[in-house]
Amino acid sequence: MNPLAVIPAAGSSSRMRGRDKLLEKVEGMPLLRRQAGIAIESGCEVVVALPKDDVVRREAIGGLAVTVIEVEDAAEGLGATLRAATLHVMQVALDRAMMVLLPDVPGITASDIKSVIERFEAAGGDTPTRATGAEGGPGTPLIVPPRLLPQFAKLTGDEGGRSALKDETITFVQLQGDRATRDLDTPEDWQAWHKEANPSR
Repeated sequence: MNPLAVIPAAGSSSRMRGRDKLLEKVEGMPLLRRQAGIAIESGCEVVVALPKDDVVRREAIGGLAVTVIEVEDAAEGLGATLRAATLHVMQVALDRAMMVLLPDVPGITASDIKSVIERFEAAGGDTPTRATGAEGGPGTPLIVPPRLLPQFAKLTGDEGGRSALKDETITFVQLQGDRATRDLDTPEDWQAWHKEANPSR
């Protein structure tokens, strides 16, 4: 059975100077909707973690077959969002792996996600498995086996899952180019990315 995919989308886009990076258009739709869509296309059930009472992001994924959870303490950082998402996964499917797909990496594809899932399953389904860029830098998605969910349920601050993975041997899956690693956090990042994607414009 495929991992349950979690998209931690409760960040504040603080470096976007008033814009919401998850609502920027990619392939003609808000980035958040695009990311949820490729996770569904990869064959996963999808959980999207949003800030409490964020109507606009919720509307951006309206109509998609996803479960939305609200993160009360999203301002604490990514650790809090992953903690809330992990607790949800443990409540609904304790024996399922969790796949973390960051929402602001617009190059990742459904085929990439399937490749990471296939490697995770080929290794026996008990080893953390993570996509990397062509040069080996760690990226998204990351698949967490069920045995590590209790550690992810204790995450704090803005460190992500580093503390839970520090003693683990991780299986890395190299993806083409920077699809797994290039996140877009500022207006300048987005401007450069759009220029590369549409060089004639």
